[in-house]
Parts: sequence; C-alpha cells; structure tokens
Amino acid sequence: MSGYYFEDFNEGQTFVSGGRTITETDLTMFSMISGDWNPIHADMEFAKSTRFGQRVVHGVLGMAVSTGMMHEMGIFHDSVIAMLGYRDWNFIGPLLVNDTIHLKLTILSTELGKSGNSGKIARRFQLINQRDEVVQDGQSDVLVLTRQGGQSAQKKK
Repeated sequence: MSGYYFEDFNEGQTFVSGGRTITETDLTMFSMISGDWNPIHADMEFAKSTRFGQRVVHGVLGMAVSTGMMHEMGIFHDSVIAMLGYRDWNFIGPLLVNDTIHLKLTILSTELGKSGNSGKIARRFQLINQRDEVVQDGQSDVLVLTRQGGQSAQKKK
C-alpha cells in the first residue's frame, strides 16, 4: 500500500513505529544544526550535576524524530498535502543518549473539507522510550487527500 487516504482514517485508530536509538551523533549534529549548545546538552561535567545526571537530548530533536518515524510507517505516502501545525507538545521526561524510542500515533478526529478533495486529520504523537515511558506527547493536524482528490491530482500530472 502506498499510503492511506482520508477515508482510511478513523477516530481512535493507532499506528506504532519501529524503534530508533538516539545516539551521541544525533545529539551533536542537532546541536550543530540548531546552534543550541546549552550546557545541559553539550557539557558532560555540567550535566552530571543536574537532576538527570547526564546530558539531555534537545526536546525539539524528539519532535523531529517523531515526524521521521511517522514517515517511515508510510501511512501518509501519496496523500499528505501539508502539516498544519503542532499544539500542546509536552516534554514529559528526558530524552537521553542511548534511549530507544518509538512513536505511537493516534487519530483523534477527521474533518472532511468543503471540496471533498481533502480533509483535516488531528493526530496525537507519543514518543515512548525503552522503559515504556511516554517522554513526549503532543498533537499535530495534517491535511490529507481523499481518494477523489488523489485521482484529481493524478489526472493533473
């Protein structure tokens, strides 16, 4: 299957990704890309004195990884139009180097657009670590083609 269309999603439906271990390289590369070298991320000696006892991976890296995990599931291939935004994203627990996380994606609601060619899907993202603890939790809406909209898009190509 090359992905789901609007009609394939139902409130309460869940999808679970495979695992991914967060590495030292992930932490360093994200610090380089973002320019965020806060000592909690970059200074091992400083981080030992914090309540976590070690460096904490950037929370926003978890958000970015969650979108990659969702992409790997393939559920939005060929049907996604645009992500509409994030809301209520919470960093519940620390994300640490060597944590293995997976994504649980839950469909919260669906709303068909006026044209019938697309609809909005509200989703809940939960990043869960190897101890089955939710470390991040948030919501994101996405605009997705209906089958009718997908056929119209194919004709235009």
